[in-house]
Amino acid sequence: MTALITRDELAAAIEAGAVTVVDTLGGAYYAQQHLPGALALIPADVDAQAPGLLPDRDAAIVTYCSNPACPNSGQVADRLSALGYTDVRKYREGIQDWVEAGLPTETA
Repeated sequence: MTALITRDELAAAIEAGAVTVVDTLGGAYYAQQHLPGALALIPADVDAQAPGLLPDRDAAIVTYCSNPACPNSGQVADRLSALGYTDVRKYREGIQDWVEAGLPTETA
């Protein structure tokens, strides 16, 4: 099971530049809004795109999707771990929680 990260921990890690954030919704959702600096990577594309997007398998990576009911972040996190990524966590509450807290987002 993928370790979790809290909103406050994630915000601090983003501020410090200490994490790679992965938006697992992709497409129009990613274009509309995503966490600052997030890369788009949906479950179906992990095997093909992860090596190019995430070359450092020891880097801190956090996946997220829309909210706790969305399975994408867990699926991507589990697949990254299976591919040998060593520091993968999931922001279970997702972008819905981030926006409700008034934190900044970006658009594509």
